[in-house]
Amino acid sequence: MVDAVLDGRMAATHAHIHEASTSKAQFYFHSTCYGDTQVSCMDLNEIYQIDQYIDTFALGHYARVLYATDLREDKPVAFKVMRPEHLLSDGDTRWEFRAFVNEAEILRILDSSPHLVKLIDCGYLSSVAEAPGEGEIASFGRNVTAFSTEMHEFALQGWRPYLALEYLPRMNNLFYAMRGTNTNGPIRRRLPSEEGITLALQFANLLKQAHQNQIVYLDHKLEHIYWDGVTLRVIDCNSSQRLNGGAGDNQQYTKDVHNMCVGVLYPMFTGMSPQQTTLRPQPGSKEDVEARYTDITELDFMMVPELSQAIQGLLQAGAALEIRTIDDFIDELQMVAALHGRDFPHSKTTPNSRTARDQMRRGLSLLREGETHIREARDLFRDALIIDDITEDIEEELRRLVKSVNEVLNRRVIP
Repeated sequence: MVDAVLDGRMAATHAHIHEASTSKAQFYFHSTCYGDTQVSCMDLNEIYQIDQYIDTFALGHYARVLYATDLREDKPVAFKVMRPEHLLSDGDTRWEFRAFVNEAEILRILDSSPHLVKLIDCGYLSSVAEAPGEGEIASFGRNVTAFSTEMHEFALQGWRPYLALEYLPRMNNLFYAMRGTNTNGPIRRRLPSEEGITLALQFANLLKQAHQNQIVYLDHKLEHIYWDGVTLRVIDCNSSQRLNGGAGDNQQYTKDVHNMCVGVLYPMFTGMSPQQTTLRPQPGSKEDVEARYTDITELDFMMVPELSQAIQGLLQAGAALEIRTIDDFIDELQMVAALHGRDFPHSKTTPNSRTARDQMRRGLSLLREGETHIREARDLFRDALIIDDITEDIEEELRRLVKSVNEVLNRRVIP
């Protein structure tokens, strides 16, 4: 089922197909086999039903992302396809093209992490339309080695890379959930400290696994964070880097911790962007990612004086590059978490704090459940409004209810 936030279906976009290139690709690839993976060119619409854009709230530099149905499994996917402006006419590959292979390889290496989005399929498309509506597709499944091996050949044919990824509901995107406006302007929302600490612990474990595999994530921003109150999911490894054991690797690991504190944890706990403005999308090219937070070493907490001093101190230490490794960050975070009612082998809380935290967790769970019911009620009111031939009296009451519910949701406790 399409997520409730999708409003209607995308009109089919007919792609311009280079017939000569397609024929050449068919001849070359129809006989290609990699182990158990048989690669052949098929009609796009035999494999995927492409639907509506799902990235409009935070457009990316590398790709467009569309909701799609994998017809082989009858499952929804996030269909990520390279923007056509990154194609080169001479068959060479820009970084944006190679970044798809880079991301697929990193997703394969970190596949065991419960916090990284899952790769379902990778391959190439003949369509040059931004939203591919027809044309041919070469699907490699999860065979990332074959996907990488054939990159240059498909680039010569003018085909574009794509990744089919696990679909995550837009309502769980932290940037989408935390932004808001009313008649008085932007609304600042922050994640409850209890949930924020859980998210930070999970993110730190993901970075620890990445660093153990000589990978730095780097592209830290709320647009890449999905959170349902229990489990963190992270997307977009386009700009992530695989290190080679060189002399500068330790500096890169420290930078990754810095970027996490500045780009994700600070806005999550404060509702403010790292640039000390209201939340806004962060630029996403490779150069932008490398330079985005380099000049941010001091964080401003004036807007959230109620935020725990221990949390403030931890984030400031990360921003100031005083935390050198992810292991050091985890140790510091566990000490902060112990002050909020949690127990760790080397950081214990008090019995009363433990009890208070248990009650707070139950309360937050009820709040999330209640907000879900409020949204469901609003949807019922909206659906009733479009029924034909209802009386003016009912229509006015439904509009009043929708307006009142929206006001409640704008003032909600949890983003």
